[in-house]
Amino acid sequence: MSNSQRIQNLPKIDLHCHLDGSVDPGLIRDFLRQQGRDISQEELLTQLQVPDDCPSLAVYLERFGLPISCLQTRQNLTEAAYRLAMSAAQEGVVYLEVRYAPDFCKDGDMKTTAETIEAIEAGLARARAEVSNCGKTENGTRGQSTVPPLSTVSHGFLATGIIACAMRHLPQEQNMKMFREARELLGSGLVAVDLAGDEAAFPMREFVPLFEEADHLGLPFTIHAGECGSCENVKGAIELGAKRVGHGIAMRESRALQILAADRHIGVEVCPVSNLQTKAIPSIREYPLRAFMQAGIPVSVNTDNRTVSNTSSTRELTLLDENFGLTDEELKQIYLGSVETAFADDTVKDRLWRLYAG
Repeated sequence: MSNSQRIQNLPKIDLHCHLDGSVDPGLIRDFLRQQGRDISQEELLTQLQVPDDCPSLAVYLERFGLPISCLQTRQNLTEAAYRLAMSAAQEGVVYLEVRYAPDFCKDGDMKTTAETIEAIEAGLARARAEVSNCGKTENGTRGQSTVPPLSTVSHGFLATGIIACAMRHLPQEQNMKMFREARELLGSGLVAVDLAGDEAAFPMREFVPLFEEADHLGLPFTIHAGECGSCENVKGAIELGAKRVGHGIAMRESRALQILAADRHIGVEVCPVSNLQTKAIPSIREYPLRAFMQAGIPVSVNTDNRTVSNTSSTRELTLLDENFGLTDEELKQIYLGSVETAFADDTVKDRLWRLYAG
């Protein structure tokens, strides 16, 4: 079996995937047409995807404006979640955690955090049912866009979870209010909360009260940290009780932090393609994947933003394999580290263990 076939056939887990950064371009074009706006495919992709020479995270984040503007109704949010989950299943993803900021989609017919989470869960539930039926149900359609039948790469199983994101640039009380409202949906689609946004402009120390509140509410959480070179942000996230750290690339400069993360079994959600695009890492050859794994840190390999970065779980793993020659044992370590740190319940985790072992 060739290396490409080996990766293609693997069951995959994606723990760090932003819904607004992963909306199917064809679906966005349909949404725009509904608003009376037409746009060429070339112009659309220019607005949605970053070039590989993207200069910074701040510029990268500019690509989210258009998709967010299209996700202001229950119907659109549900359809986007459904398409994302089905696209992931197409390439063999068996567990997907979708994250989104509820406060970004309240300009239409949704006014509460619960309504946004319920809309996303409706789309994910539809995808889970379709995958479990091996794609035999009628494929969803919207406008001229269709979802193709499930390929043979699909493992006939898909589990999902939703992570609600607080945003660094929003007022602290607004983020706290979102956490309190999200708590009511924990176990009903929602699995955790997160903090996202411009890390360089809003360092971790500003959010201590927010995550003290999350801990008080019993909300599991991950935190974006270390994407912009700050070891202090990673240390702060770990000390606040994050079960996982989003990106965590800055830890490559600190052996002490790597030891701390390993000792506490803190998962690191690496996203190689976007990390290269945002200049979190200067080159793929300097990527700290193997260093993190050798330190004993549970590592997951994720997409971050499938549309903005023009990526997939297969592309992420292939990029690493082509540059590091991942062994079967290392691929197993990545998969099992992903299962270990997933915000899934024990029943789902047991199924994920058995899928790989089988």
